[in-house]
Amino acid sequence: MLLDLGVKRGDVVGIYMGMVPEAVIAMLACARIGATHNVVFGGFSADAVAERMNDSGAVVLITQDGAWRRGAIVELKQAADAAVKRCPKIRHMVVVKRTAQAVKMKSGRDHWWHELLSAAASTHRAKGFGSEHPLFILYTSGSTGKPKGILHTTGGYLTQVAWTAKHVFDLRDTDVYFCTADIGWITGHSYIVYGPLANGATVLMYEGAPMHPEPDRLWTMVERHGATIFYTAPTAIRAFMKSGEQWPARHDLSSLRLLGTVGEPINPEAWMWYQAVIGGGRCPVVDTWWQTETGAIMVAPLPGATTTLPGTATQPLPGIIVDVVRKDGTSCAPNEGGLLVVQHPWPSMLRTVFGDPARYRSTYWSDFPKRGSHPGWYFTGDGARKDKQGNIWIMGRVDDVVNVSGHRLGTAEVESALVSHRSVAEAAVVARPDEIKGQALVAFVTLKQGASRSNLPRLAEELRAHVGTEIGHIAKPDAVRFAEALPKTRSGKIMRRLLRELVSGANVTGDTTTLEDMSVLEQLRDED
Repeated sequence: MLLDLGVKRGDVVGIYMGMVPEAVIAMLACARIGATHNVVFGGFSADAVAERMNDSGAVVLITQDGAWRRGAIVELKQAADAAVKRCPKIRHMVVVKRTAQAVKMKSGRDHWWHELLSAAASTHRAKGFGSEHPLFILYTSGSTGKPKGILHTTGGYLTQVAWTAKHVFDLRDTDVYFCTADIGWITGHSYIVYGPLANGATVLMYEGAPMHPEPDRLWTMVERHGATIFYTAPTAIRAFMKSGEQWPARHDLSSLRLLGTVGEPINPEAWMWYQAVIGGGRCPVVDTWWQTETGAIMVAPLPGATTTLPGTATQPLPGIIVDVVRKDGTSCAPNEGGLLVVQHPWPSMLRTVFGDPARYRSTYWSDFPKRGSHPGWYFTGDGARKDKQGNIWIMGRVDDVVNVSGHRLGTAEVESALVSHRSVAEAAVVARPDEIKGQALVAFVTLKQGASRSNLPRLAEELRAHVGTEIGHIAKPDAVRFAEALPKTRSGKIMRRLLRELVSGANVTGDTTTLEDMSVLEQLRDED
């Protein structure tokens, strides 16, 4: 079908779809003919789609009439039409019929997927491509507001995602593997599509929201389909905790044998709840650290071989060489906070920022550059510490590692302390400028269902004291603010950058297209 549209080796094909099988089919079709796919998350706006299509030079866009989310239709075709008006290079738009509402089709440009497919040949002879042939571009938000097009190539990427999927998840022929990510993010690329399918795994995809129509939506599917491996984000786990144990208790989750977590550091309480309530105390939990840029998992336990600890991704995988270092490149002492670097190339590493090699060098390689016999190191942008056993504890983005009265504090550690309180469901901690301390901590907190809201000032003081007990007096937030919800991306990550700008009195700038619900930010502004 793509060949019939004139797509050739090296062309870029945009994919703007929901979680339907055709999205995966489209990605694999591009890989088969040597086209480079550029998947844009189906929750993004027309502006975000246009920016990513134009930056990558896409010639075809594949989309849907609409997608389902929380019982409503997401108007993908309508957004795609608005985007393509600003994309002069796009010659064709292919539309999958999913929700069957009326949509406008532009003659000569727009085509129904099922009609093109029925006219296409039923066989195709695949051609081989070099290991460094571009496989995909995936855009990740940048602090400047301009997304970065991360380029991954074929051979090394497939090698590492296949190996890590097999060994980190202990994949077996009998498994039903369920990852809750969206294919519009790197987790969906690597651990819904390429990694599991390269191993011949049975993959369960879900179109919809994890808490709709009830908080047991995912557990219903685990039970119905006999899922054996479940991979999700800490934010989702904390949301499940907040809704209460009664929801998973309604379902037989005994088919599960391994649990995974991805996306951000997981606080120990959430880790233990996940293992006890969802895993029934019998499932190993693989806490995985990696990035869009790394392409595949870098630090994680190997189930059955690595001693796990709540809150740490444990050890680098075989062949991955990382360290926690000071700004001068010297290794940190055990439990000393520092910068996480990768000191040796790895198969699935990003090759460049598409169309901007200077940004690639300055963003990832300028902090520890090549000099003399020093080969240069990749700086992850994350703060971390290494314990005496060599376990890596991720402290969050370096922007989230703050200096309070000369003490370096990882906001993830303060958040973990807050969430360990019986009343707290979720917390985000950011820093604001302080004339005396340099930086002061502000905590945004959502409360569990049933938690008393009768005296919030007293609860705020109780939470500050709790942090002081858990970590130390220096870590006590200067302010605790209660919120019904926190601003999150559509993949579930808390957008701490927006909270930092909010508490600093600055205008919210940069890329907000990943924000799930703009009203959350407006509510927080109103309360400021």
